[in-house]
Amino acid sequence: MANILVWPNPEKDQVRGLVLRMNQWMAAQGVDLIMPYELADAVGMPSNGRYAEDLNQMEFVCTVVLGGDGTLLRAAKELAPLNTPILGVNLGHLGFLTEVEVPELYAALTAVLRGEYALDQRYLLAAQVVRDNQVLAQFEAMNDVVVAKGPFARLINLETFVDSAYVATYPADGLIIATPTGSTAYSLSAGGPILAPDLDVMVLTPICPHSFFDRSIVLDRHQEVRIRIRSIHRDTLVTIDGQEVHPLEDGDEVVVMASPTTIRLIRRPGWSFFHVLRGWRKGH
Repeated sequence: MANILVWPNPEKDQVRGLVLRMNQWMAAQGVDLIMPYELADAVGMPSNGRYAEDLNQMEFVCTVVLGGDGTLLRAAKELAPLNTPILGVNLGHLGFLTEVEVPELYAALTAVLRGEYALDQRYLLAAQVVRDNQVLAQFEAMNDVVVAKGPFARLINLETFVDSAYVATYPADGLIIATPTGSTAYSLSAGGPILAPDLDVMVLTPICPHSFFDRSIVLDRHQEVRIRIRSIHRDTLVTIDGQEVHPLEDGDEVVVMASPTTIRLIRRPGWSFFHVLRGWRKGH
């Protein structure tokens, strides 16, 4: 039998009933519904759960993520080693990453089983926290890497380099390094540009800069960005996709570069980023 991996967000009210109905529908199609064990247990279906070491030995037609963009971000990075295309099912507000709403789910799954879909490839960034030439932490970002002051810290100074060339020292609340995927998230709210998702670039956007040098800079994704922290405050942080946080000290460096990891999102034929963008603008 074919396998489909499902990653539900257990905090969504409708997700338990939806997974149960999906399991029945997939069984009728000759497909096994598999979930990571912790999530399967959380939605009351432990018999459908598998541990990570077992998942790595299995082949999947696709991964179905039930939630919103935040759920998809988390799932995509954790499941990247499986290299399966991802179908995002939106259970919240309009998302840029999720592809279908619940009423469209079974039609979309039918199309996937028939191979009638397109793939939208998204690039990731890799980030390191470096202190005294030692790497303290490593991350991958699908949306953005954000260096920012804590809620009670004063202004911080961020010495910024691109491929060892000095760019500027930003006296600011922070600095965002975003992928095209993340250009419609925090970077946009800080005044950054909207980037088409298939561009192989990244964008630097300062947060509330206290200078005239406050424009975003678009760079090739394969360039290296190095941000050196100049702050005596202890609550400076680097945040990855709004989900992972690491504290920073004066003199620490955050190094951002291209990641070899890519995420493949399932799209219906004729999907357009600009159609999603128009829908988002109407919603706001």
